[in-house]
Amino acid sequence: MAETLELSPEFMAIAACPACHAKFAVDYDQQELVCTNNACGLAYPVRDGIPVLLIDQARSTQ
Repeated sequence: MAETLELSPEFMAIAACPACHAKFAVDYDQQELVCTNNACGLAYPVRDGIPVLLIDQARSTQ
């Protein structure tokens, strides 16, 4: 069973997509941070509770 994804409100307030600097939405089912900019459309994994904000680790949602 997957762990519950927990990211602090403080982190979410300042976190931004490394590619386009838009805010993130949280996809709890996929355990990802998803860029809210539709033109960008990258999703970054969260592994062991740590967001991996590397563009080469992101997947395209488009």
